[in-house]
Amino acid sequence: GASHTSARSPPLGRLYCPSRAIAMSRPTPLNILLLLLQGADSFRMHAALQPPSSALAGGADVRMQMAPAASTPAAAAAAVALLVRAAETRAEESHAVIEALVGLEKTMRAEAKADAKLSGATLDALDGAWRLCFTTGTVDTQKKIGKINYFPLKAVQTFDTTTEPMAITNGIYVGDVALVRFFGPFEFNEGTRKLTFDFDEISLLGLRIPLPKGGAAQIGAASGLGSKSNVARAKRELPAFFNWISANEDIATARGGGGGLALWRRDLEAQERMRE
Repeated sequence: GASHTSARSPPLGRLYCPSRAIAMSRPTPLNILLLLLQGADSFRMHAALQPPSSALAGGADVRMQMAPAASTPAAAAAAVALLVRAAETRAEESHAVIEALVGLEKTMRAEAKADAKLSGATLDALDGAWRLCFTTGTVDTQKKIGKINYFPLKAVQTFDTTTEPMAITNGIYVGDVALVRFFGPFEFNEGTRKLTFDFDEISLLGLRIPLPKGGAAQIGAASGLGSKSNVARAKRELPAFFNWISANEDIATARGGGGGLALWRRDLEAQERMRE
């Protein structure tokens, strides 16, 4: 059938940053944010080169549910099972995770063409909170430092499909405290499985302020949290996007606009806070 955009009625490289002296002499929210992200970016670049620690491999702080979901076709079961293990334990070899993501992407593309209801089931399952576990990074980041793989920071995205428009957030956390968090609307095209979004607000250590058009894209590209291609898209008044692969009750997967693959696991604690 023809592709359409779902709208549900009520039923996310090296940091370019001004010098520390400039940033502190001009303590605007953006300059302070960039300094915070510079520290997080340095830690991320260092930790990305390290193997998963035994502590991380030994336990997950999010309960995983292993039952099959309607949004996971039988042809994708083996890849999904490996990715669930990777999200839960961080012990799967990175090359195996990447192979599973690429294979799942191909399978889900074919299955979605054969089953018109699959994309809607994926969107239904996407509703909730998700912690980033594994990413290959954007193509730009891969050229600079190689593939990031298991993501060392606590980055949580939420998708609320019950609002109109549907809502997305993306944040970097220390424990349960958000250092920075972005807010905005999103749309999901069930025909193309493309999720488009545009962040229009930012919260910096709890202080929530509006973002200018294209501001989130510039911050994302500067910090390495987003793709440089989003800046060019924003200049043409086009939203950032994911080509969504899958979502069920355990994990979600997507390819970003910058070409990188990503794996999230459902964060039940963050999801409970999201519902409050």
